[in-house]
Amino acid sequence: MVSQITRGIKISVLTSFEGTYFKNYKIHFAFSYEIKIENHSKDSVQLISRHWEIFDSLSTIDFVDGEGVIGKKPVLKPGESHTYNSGCLLSSPYGAMKGYFNMVNFTSTKTFKVIVPTFRLCAPFALN
Repeated sequence: MVSQITRGIKISVLTSFEGTYFKNYKIHFAFSYEIKIENHSKDSVQLISRHWEIFDSLSTIDFVDGEGVIGKKPVLKPGESHTYNSGCLLSSPYGAMKGYFNMVNFTSTKTFKVIVPTFRLCAPFALN
């Protein structure tokens, strides 16, 4: 598990290899990840959008931007947390993801970025 705190918001990520499958005559490596967002600040905040950089050792970097996370824009009061699960497909057994969440502070009404630390995606059979 990797964790990082930005402006009182703690992001923790836990990853898992889900398996391989063939589609269109090509092998795909499936990974899942669980992200926990904890508000350790004194203000209520809301996650409004996300930005991902997905690294695949056999492909180019993919950039993904979108509103919320899995269709939600959670509001976190001080001391609250939000956990969600998602996943990605790679063309290789090695990769990584990193990014950030754009959040708004309800007290100051200002937006800010919360860093999602780099987390590795690695199939266990590929470890040396």
